[in-house]
This record gives sequence, structure tokens and C-alpha cells, in this order.
Amino acid sequence: MIKFSDLNLDKKVLKAVEETGYETPTPIQAGAIPPALEGRDVLGIAQTGTGKTASFTLPMISLLKRGRARARMPRSLVLAPTRELAAQVAENFDAYAKHTKLTKALLIGGVSFKEQDALIDRGVDVLIATPGRLLDHFERGKLILSDVKIMVVDEADRMLDMGFIPDIERIFGLTPFTRQTLFFSATMAPEIERITNTFLSNPEKIEVARAATTSENIKQGVVMFKASRKDREGSEKRKLLRDLIESEGAECRNGIIFCNRKVDVDIVAKSLKKYGLDAAPIHGDLDQSHRMRTLEGFRDGSLRFLVASDVAARGLDIPNVSHVFNYDVPSHAEDYVHRIGRTGRAGKKGTAIMICVPRDEKNFEDIERLVEMEVPRIDVPGGAPAAEAPKADEAPREDKPKRTRSRGGRGRKSDEPKADAAPAQDAPQAEATPAEQPAEAPKADAPKQDAPKQDAPKHDEDKSKRSRGGRGRGRDHHDRGPKVVGMGDDAPSFILQSFEERMG
Repeated sequence: MIKFSDLNLDKKVLKAVEETGYETPTPIQAGAIPPALEGRDVLGIAQTGTGKTASFTLPMISLLKRGRARARMPRSLVLAPTRELAAQVAENFDAYAKHTKLTKALLIGGVSFKEQDALIDRGVDVLIATPGRLLDHFERGKLILSDVKIMVVDEADRMLDMGFIPDIERIFGLTPFTRQTLFFSATMAPEIERITNTFLSNPEKIEVARAATTSENIKQGVVMFKASRKDREGSEKRKLLRDLIESEGAECRNGIIFCNRKVDVDIVAKSLKKYGLDAAPIHGDLDQSHRMRTLEGFRDGSLRFLVASDVAARGLDIPNVSHVFNYDVPSHAEDYVHRIGRTGRAGKKGTAIMICVPRDEKNFEDIERLVEMEVPRIDVPGGAPAAEAPKADEAPREDKPKRTRSRGGRGRKSDEPKADAAPAQDAPQAEATPAEQPAEAPKADAPKQDAPKQDAPKHDEDKSKRSRGGRGRGRDHHDRGPKVVGMGDDAPSFILQSFEERMG
């Protein structure tokens, strides 16, 4: 079995590695470190959580042990897609270079330019940066990249997803052609392959696992969930998440919950806290200090659940994550590999559970196609399908029209339309000649014959609609009829006189 002592690393580096407790390198480390120490370009392809950071940090420190950086001219450059990953690389550098005199600078957003400029002005051996902030410093004239001897691109496929490839190509053009390049990625998309063919010179390719495979240490599962109603999907899905956490019991020591949208990250975190589960959100809209405090709390165990967007899916080295919950099916199949790679690290066991709603089934099929396995289906906690749980709440849905019709007497219109129709037609007949009213009343066909003679009530109805904005159309018509007819045959002539004048 190969040990770190067999890899020709600098003695001071080996001492730091031993102090961290590591003795045996991972496959990607054993494959990448020897050619990197020889000065060759390296193309490393390995799934997340396999120790890629040490694969380039250890040989870089060994190669830079001689020499000194000049002001604004770093000797090496490490590019990372996110602030968190860049900060993690910086932490690894501090751990492995503590017995050397090498210096570093971290260039990420959310930190003042003034502090970063002060570090660059003194000269740094290792510059760790996100592409955007690096180019900001370069365009301000604060940075010169012509002395870079080693350039590292970490999580290159994530760079592609985040749209950083044009920036990466520009940065490559700003560095010397003779530089050594170490290029690491979990997947090998066509665009990534094009860049490696363009900027790497005869690289040593180390592929320790098939691209986009998941660790065998991770127990995977998916719940095929359908809400009882579309407007209840959010609340029912959050309840399902809480039930899944509860069903895992004591085995769920902590966990990362991934959402596709930042707004859902905040909502899910707030919901978990409301129901007594210690959770906090982390996404790109939060300021850097807040994000770092949240991550530190999750690492030291004071925070149990981290609700995250994909900003936390890549490269975060949190060794003891017991569970990963995919609240949403990721839009890109490769992101599934990186998300669940947050658990089951360093040989430990882990669990990854995903919730899939009907509209995400296509993306879920893409995931199964990518990883070339069928993700096991698991039952909803409690035995009943999640969509059946809220059926008791569907009854009020049928009552809504009744409650609407009952307001303002409109329920009478729909319940007794035929009973009101005949009396309502008697009003014009009574208005024609009060003396003839008793004689005309017994005629059964009278309402049908006189139906067209309703110009006056129609006029009143239109006037009512105009004055009330059209509301209560049926109510005004049917209420007016019974009021006149309800007086019977003894209606005083002075009351009917207004109708006669209007008709005349």
C-alpha cells in the first residue's frame, strides 16, 4: 500500500500531513502527486469527496519551497468556482504549509479590496481566487500574472455551469505559456475537454472513477411525491421533508438540504426552525461573513441542518455529514453527483434522499441515465402516499360555491328559480287595469302571453345595474317581483299608480 512518504513530497509537507492524521493517500492523490512533482500538466477526473484539493496543494507547496514572490506578482494561482471552495483551499494550504514560509492571499467577493490589495502588494506565493474577483483586481492594475509558474483550475465542470469558462480562457491568456497546469473536474463535458486540449500540454490523465459516478458508501433513495392539490404542494412537501428527517431517527446526526431556488432555501430553513429543527440557510445572496459563520457552525456541530443552494454543492469538505436531502431534483444531472457527494466522505457511510414531484420526473430520469443505476424508491413515512394525507381537507372545497351563493340572498335564486318565475311575471298584468286584476289572476297561460311586456322592469333592472356597477343582477330582479305580488289582490291603487304612469 502506498503511503505519503513514498510520494517524494518535501519533508516539511510530510510532517504537516502526519500531524493532520493522514497516512495513506486516496487514489486521486496517489495518481496526481508524482507527475505534478515532475512538473508535468495533470488532468484529474474524480468524483467529489475523493481528496482532489490535497492532490494539487501538496505538490504545489513542495515545488514552491525555493524562491520568493515579488509585489503584485504571485508565483502560483488557484481558481475555484465559489467563495466557499476558495476559502477551503486556503484552509488546506494553511494546514499543509504551516512549517514553511510560503505566503498566500485569498481573493473572493464580500471582502474589501483594500485588505486584499495590501496582501498582494507584499507579494504572495500562492494566490487563491474566484475568477470574477481576480479579474477585478487585474483590471484595476493591482495584479500582474506574468510570473505564475503553477496554475490550478479546481472543479472545472462547475466553472462551466456557472458561466466562468470565458473568464478562465482569458486568465489562461494572461499567464505565461510555460506555466504548469493542474486541471481537476468531477465530470468531463465536451467544453471542458476542449479547454484541456487547448491549454494543457501532454497532460498526465488520472481517472480514478468513472465520470459522474456516485460513491458506493452512500445509501440512496427517492420519494415519488404528488401533492393533493397544486396550491398545497409547498406546505405538503415541507411536511414530507420533516417526516423523512424524523423517520431517519438517531442516524440523522446532521444534514445538508439542497434546494434549486434561493427563495426556497429561505422558506425551507424558516419552516424547519418553526417546527423545532435547528437549521440555517446559505446561498449567494447572503454576505460572505454570514455564510462563513453559518458554515463554521455546521462544521463544529452547533448547527444541525444546512439548507443550501448549489453554491454549497461543490468542494466543501465537511467530513461528518450523515445525510443529504435533495428537496428539489437538480436541473442538471451532474449536480446530483456533487450534492450527494457531501456525505459518505473519507470512507464513511452516508444517506442521500430525494423528493421528486411529477414535473421533475424528466430530470430524475436524466440522473438515473447519468449514474447508470436505478435510484431505489422509498415509501412515504407512515405508510400512506404523501398525496393522500390531506384528503380530509378537500371537503371545504365543495362548500365554497354554497358559501358564495348564500351571501346577499343569492342562495334563494339558485334554490327556487321556478317558484319565483311565475309570480314575477304577474306584475305587468296587475299594472294594466287594477279592476281587472281578480279576473286575470286565475288564467294559467297569462304569464306566458304577457312575458314580452316587461320593458319597465327591464328598464329598472338596467338602471339598478348601472347604479350598482352590475352587482346583484339576479338578486334585484327576483326580489322586486315578489315584493309587488306579495301584497295580494288588496294592493291600494295609489301604490300601483306609479307603475301605471311608467307603463303609459
